[in-house]
Amino acid sequence: MSIERVRAYFKTLGIDERIQEFSVSSATVALAAEALGVEGARIAKSLSFKIDDRTILVVAAGDAKVDNTRYKAAFGGKAKMLTAEEAVERVGHAVGGVCPFAVNDGVEVYLDESLRRFDTVFPAAGSANSAIEMTCEELERYAKTDKWVDVCKNWRPEEQV
Repeated sequence: MSIERVRAYFKTLGIDERIQEFSVSSATVALAAEALGVEGARIAKSLSFKIDDRTILVVAAGDAKVDNTRYKAAFGGKAKMLTAEEAVERVGHAVGGVCPFAVNDGVEVYLDESLRRFDTVFPAAGSANSAIEMTCEELERYAKTDKWVDVCKNWRPEEQV
């Protein structure tokens, strides 16, 4: 089970007790925000894509949407989301619980700039009813990436209509 994989990874870091599990689903931004009692923008959603053999995970704020032009400029190809089956196979987590922790080898993890406006964010922890609160610095460290991208839209004040 994916959450057990994440829990085992977090145990090596001494943060496994920070995982929050819910009796309700947190599989979508809206459901996670409701379960946690926070605004949806603070949910760090993990979006899984493929470009040929590459598996790309973009962690973005809950209110951000991928901008195809920015995505193509950053990654050199069109944004094509993984199917539910491909997410399990390629990332190692099922849709609803996809997160940047304890992923399969070769998965490229990127953090979107939309997250930086928050003191803490809430990514999933490997299941459709879990989350963990962390700072962006912790997210970067525990996701084992220092790759920040700006591939999302609709989160900047000037983009709000």
